Amino acid sequence: MSHIKTVLFVTTILISSHLLNAEDWRQFRGNDISGVSASPLPDVISGDTIQWEVELPGRGLSAPIVVGDRVYVSASSGFDQDRLHLLCYSKTSGKQIFERQFWATGRTVSHPKMCNATPTPCSDGERIFLSFSSNDVICTDLDGNLRWLRGLNYDYPNATNSLGMSSSPVVIDETLIVQVESDADSFAFGLNVKDGTERWKLERPRKANWTSPTIVTKPQPLVLLQSSEGIDALDPRTGKSVWKFDSGASTIPSSLVSGEVLYIPSNGMTAIDLNKPKEEALWNVKRLRPSTPSPILTNGMLLTVDSVITAAEADTGNKLWEFRVSGPFSASPIASGSRVYLFSENGLAQVVDVSEEEGKLVSDYDFGEKILATPAASDGAIFVRSDGHLWKIGN
Repeated sequence: MSHIKTVLFVTTILISSHLLNAEDWRQFRGNDISGVSASPLPDVISGDTIQWEVELPGRGLSAPIVVGDRVYVSASSGFDQDRLHLLCYSKTSGKQIFERQFWATGRTVSHPKMCNATPTPCSDGERIFLSFSSNDVICTDLDGNLRWLRGLNYDYPNATNSLGMSSSPVVIDETLIVQVESDADSFAFGLNVKDGTERWKLERPRKANWTSPTIVTKPQPLVLLQSSEGIDALDPRTGKSVWKFDSGASTIPSSLVSGEVLYIPSNGMTAIDLNKPKEEALWNVKRLRPSTPSPILTNGMLLTVDSVITAAEADTGNKLWEFRVSGPFSASPIASGSRVYLFSENGLAQVVDVSEEEGKLVSDYDFGEKILATPAASDGAIFVRSDGHLWKIGN
């Protein structure tokens, strides 16, 4: 083998190894929608742990996502929030790689707290999928080149609500799942990732709903749609219902899958066995009541967040302790081992140790901006955004 071929071969191996070892965070609350990082995150958050900061061109409650060595984030701008942005940055340096802009085709009016860029993008590793409150669904490749666009409000103009849409899409089994649920028209779609055509469309309960789908990969791929009526587990390819939980559920915080158990914000919190979903619930605890943030499970405990963190045994739901934190919160927490990371609406980052008999505040840091978006994590770093900035936090 010549010297040039040897160099090219080794370089290719190194690049491939880096891509394979990179920890992706491809959708709202991570690849498995658990909110738990596979790698250790910073012990504290302080000014010294901010590795870079970039300015964003528009508003957004959408979380960042990470694919390979890139961070992707959506935003919306303009007086009517009708200018849609996809931005891509180097995970290492924060340098902008590209920006793409689109015009909204649907209704952009929302509550002042929300904006058009509220749903979090997602990725299958080859494409980026964006959904906006205007019910515009956009697919690009990883370099931002447009692959397809669906303006769902053209066909379903009444599928909206006065506050704004926030359900984040998920991708599973080459199908993009989009919930468009309101008091008027209410649907869920399974779209072919390659061209945006409908694999299936289902009518959904006519009630405003801000939850996001949850996925199950074993023993078979399923997407779980949550609504005021409960949970509907669907085959992602066909939209066929496999089983249902019909005891009602919240329309704000989303459910959580951990192992073979589904934790549902229903009558407090309810746990069901995914292998026996139609049988009696494993447990139900009415005093476990998440507010806007979705629940999280780490260190063997189920945690809900309101003005306090409430910890309960994951197996039984028995309450262990409560720890007061400084809210209010819109962003869902993320975790790594015994560390839980909270970002309040006022921009206060709080790191809480949950390894002891009660919670303990490890550090807090004021970003000085309103933060409503759930953070992302990758390779030991946290990525969080406000309307104005995107930050990388690392050791």
